[in-house]
Amino acid sequence: MEYINIFVKSIFVDNMIFAFFLGMCSYLAVSKTVKTSAGLGLAVTFVLVVTVPVNYLINKYLLSPGALAWLSPKLAEVDLSFLSLIMFIAVIAAIVQIVEMVIERFSPALYNSLGIFLPLIAVNCAVLSGSLFMQERGYANIGEATCFALGSGVGWFLAIVAIAAIREKLRYSAIPPALRGVGITFIITGLMGLAFMSFMGIKL
Repeated sequence: MEYINIFVKSIFVDNMIFAFFLGMCSYLAVSKTVKTSAGLGLAVTFVLVVTVPVNYLINKYLLSPGALAWLSPKLAEVDLSFLSLIMFIAVIAAIVQIVEMVIERFSPALYNSLGIFLPLIAVNCAVLSGSLFMQERGYANIGEATCFALGSGVGWFLAIVAIAAIREKLRYSAIPPALRGVGITFIITGLMGLAFMSFMGIKL
């Protein structure tokens, strides 16, 4: 039951875009077509599902205070938590590089559509925040960390696909010139964020 709670909460209540506004650069730049947005959303979800559990293990067995006690009792006092940020970034960068090579090999069209924003997943604050939130919230096991990662990825995927679908429809709308493009996208994102706040009242 706790897994379902974490999964649903990370999608709707703690949505990376609508609750914390993380990953906005890719969200705004790529969300012009549903197809491209779905591709990037799936890539971000995959990177989150892989990196958060890996970083959970690194944090638990290498970086946390006393984490090295399994190697030797003499290392029980060692605290490497100051290395968390750089280690998390290194893991994310490695996984993103693998994802980039796989997409380029099996879907050149999607690779060309995503362009520079595919390698920029490595510096997507939503991806890094997944590992940092995992560390801050202290999930009991790797299963909970994985559910959180999957839910966060699905939430980011839904957000970018939803705004892409809306932006495709907006092409046929009479929008004031000053608001066309990113301007109206910011307004709609804010309204969607307000709508997602309604999920905060759900007790899971």
